[in-house]
Amino acid sequence: MSGLVLTDFSVSHGAIAAVKNLSFSVEKGQLAAIIGSNGAGKTTLLRALSGLIPATHGNATWNGHSILGRKPEDLVRAGIVHVSEGKSVIPELNVKENLALGGIWRKDRADVAAATEEVCNLFPRLRERLNQSADTLSGGERQMLAIGRALIARPQLLLLDEPSLGLAPLIIEQIFDAISQLRHRLGLTVVLVEQNAMSALKIADIGIIINVGSLVTSGPSTKLLADANLRAAYLGY
Repeated sequence: MSGLVLTDFSVSHGAIAAVKNLSFSVEKGQLAAIIGSNGAGKTTLLRALSGLIPATHGNATWNGHSILGRKPEDLVRAGIVHVSEGKSVIPELNVKENLALGGIWRKDRADVAAATEEVCNLFPRLRERLNQSADTLSGGERQMLAIGRALIARPQLLLLDEPSLGLAPLIIEQIFDAISQLRHRLGLTVVLVEQNAMSALKIADIGIIINVGSLVTSGPSTKLLADANLRAAYLGY
């Protein structure tokens, strides 16, 4: 099956099971929002999918090929790119240098330049700050930079961890609008981990709700938003 498929996927930290037997699929071109409170296992899930930590059980495949046991850099070259929560910008480098890291391994320098131009068109604020140190950027600008750098790698599967964390409501709206535009324009498959459930589900095709590492339910985002019991229990309204 094409897309991302998890089967009985588990990740443990010593004796603690952070992710427990998750099974779900995300078709190519879909945006999936993974919803859950702090400690639900969302970040652990993305870190395992991007090769930063090992899974302890089950399988995960991308377009029919297992992605487990592979180095993070090999997964990036295979088109799987992870934007981690608040940790994807190198503050000592300027904006231009941070963006350049997204294409450092790519041989097609003309396309790297084209991708960089596309990112600057998507996030005009980055173009204005190309020579500005990343540690002087606002939280929203840093998030734009992190996403932009990931896009220069030309991903097929984009794993986004809490892109709205700590941002003002207006900036959150801009970030989510950009994510929505990207997946449609580039045909990206996106797995979006979020505590901001409403904003995430509004742009997602499917929602996946997890609690203490286990799957609660999954389905079309419109269906989850319409379920009053789920909203009250897991979506915060």
